[in-house]
Amino acid sequence: MNPRICSHCRKALYQSLQRRRLRTLSSASTRQTSSSSESLAALLSKSTWSVRSLLPGSPSTSSSADTEVEITPQTLHHLLRLSALPPPSSPSEEALMLSTLTSQLHFVRAVRSVDTAGVEPLRAIRDETCIGQREQTIGLEQLKEALANEDVVGHARRPRRRQQQWESSHVTNPEVEGWDVLAGASETAGRYFVVRTGSTAGPTQTDARQGEEKTKET
Repeated sequence: MNPRICSHCRKALYQSLQRRRLRTLSSASTRQTSSSSESLAALLSKSTWSVRSLLPGSPSTSSSADTEVEITPQTLHHLLRLSALPPPSSPSEEALMLSTLTSQLHFVRAVRSVDTAGVEPLRAIRDETCIGQREQTIGLEQLKEALANEDVVGHARRPRRRQQQWESSHVTNPEVEGWDVLAGASETAGRYFVVRTGSTAGPTQTDARQGEEKTKET
């Protein structure tokens, strides 16, 4: 009788200890989660950097703004003439152009002042990882169709593309617009079209000059 009661008591005590341990772990994890969320919220509540710091008027760029050269209206008009752009139509538009140009130049100077020593320049905006380079690599499988349309000719065994086969495939391609380039030319010379300028004498002018010379000789 007694051993059976002791086993039940032992089991109940073990279950109560397990529940107390689970409650302790749950409260500890809740406190840890709340503290981590509070620290994350506090971290995100204050901005550490903004692109506005690269624009004139910000406290971080006030010291460098004093050393910048002021753009005058004469310089603005000179730049507009070099760019073949129309001048401002009103003083307000001129002031807006000067303000925009000053902000853009300030931003460019801030970007150029970044220390890039030891940084490899970016050759292009593309995937330069190993997987990306492997996908962009052109091998024999991609060139097999183009190489099949070539013939090796001559003593130097130079490859030459089959023109007739290429032209026939070019004409039958429904995606390519089939139109005659020389159809709209008023005068052609073989595969080229002729453009007469003002100093170039046309056929009628040449015949008229030859007729005048024959009249003078007679």
